[in-house]
Amino acid sequence: MNWENNIRRVVPYIPGEQPRDKDVIKLNTNENPYPPAPGVEKLLKDFEKATLRLYPDPDSEELTKALAEYYGLGPSQVFVGVGSDDVLAMAFLTFFNSDKPILFPDITYSFYDVWADLYRIPYKTCPLDERFKLRVEDYKQDNGGIIFPNPNAPTGVFEAVEFVEDVVKANPDVVVIVDEAYIDFGGKSCLPLLSKYENLLVVQTFSKSRSMAGMRIGFAMGNEKLIGYLKNVKFSFNSYTMNRTSQVLGVEAVKDDAYFKACNAKIIETREWMKVKLQELGFTFPDSLANFIFAAHESIPGKVLFEELKSRRIFVRHWDKPRISDYLRITIGTKEQMDALVEALREIVTAHR
Repeated sequence: MNWENNIRRVVPYIPGEQPRDKDVIKLNTNENPYPPAPGVEKLLKDFEKATLRLYPDPDSEELTKALAEYYGLGPSQVFVGVGSDDVLAMAFLTFFNSDKPILFPDITYSFYDVWADLYRIPYKTCPLDERFKLRVEDYKQDNGGIIFPNPNAPTGVFEAVEFVEDVVKANPDVVVIVDEAYIDFGGKSCLPLLSKYENLLVVQTFSKSRSMAGMRIGFAMGNEKLIGYLKNVKFSFNSYTMNRTSQVLGVEAVKDDAYFKACNAKIIETREWMKVKLQELGFTFPDSLANFIFAAHESIPGKVLFEELKSRRIFVRHWDKPRISDYLRITIGTKEQMDALVEALREIVTAHR
């Protein structure tokens, strides 16, 4: 069995559970509870299936143009990939090639260390403070690159644009990647900084705020040089990454800005209502500007709550890891789904008194 000596071994990322039974309340993977824009559904019904025999546009030109126009950028400043995971993995491969360790938080998106291990990138995690916030001084040490989500996941904590600028300005010799998967739920994007710093890459996704997790659309924004390097790596890897359907429907989703903002507003309203209900039930949590809340109960362990909710067919996310084992990450669903969650939590809390 000597062939196994040449295998690249990594510990893979473990996604949230995807129950086959649809008769559950699924609040564990930060999916949007509302459907995509109406135009997306209409276009999908009318989609010309005959075109599926053809290769997709390798440049995703129409989608790139739509995104560039929406965010006030040039098309050469936008890179499109198959979900933000694909974009981020490509960015790791492209920009993190130093012998020095890249830096990211110790409590954060758990794909970062997986990619670092996969691509043999040295890394160092920087501990969040007692309020689950990043400490700017941690990101001013010698490094080979920096990445962090903003708002962070799974905490939901948002760092001000001034914080981001402080980090980028202090690291002119490396690429700083800001993962803005949840930025549309109340945070302020650091996109305006692109005009000032050529080493900043901002990554966003259609999976959360645009209700299109199933279509796998992610994108990066930066200066032309950074995007050019990303494209060179992509075309050395796989030219035809995004399918034709995703490209066409993605353009349609960007067009309907009113629907996009209305759905996000509903999620924000429900999130703020849920914060009040959780506090009434004895939960504490860092203030979230994402489409989820990261909450711990004052007396009931996180794993107990997780199992009790699951027995009631309500799925949330739990990690049995240091510092966060008593926390649950709760996706914000519809008001009806959150009402059911509150009632279930009230039953559990009452039973444990």
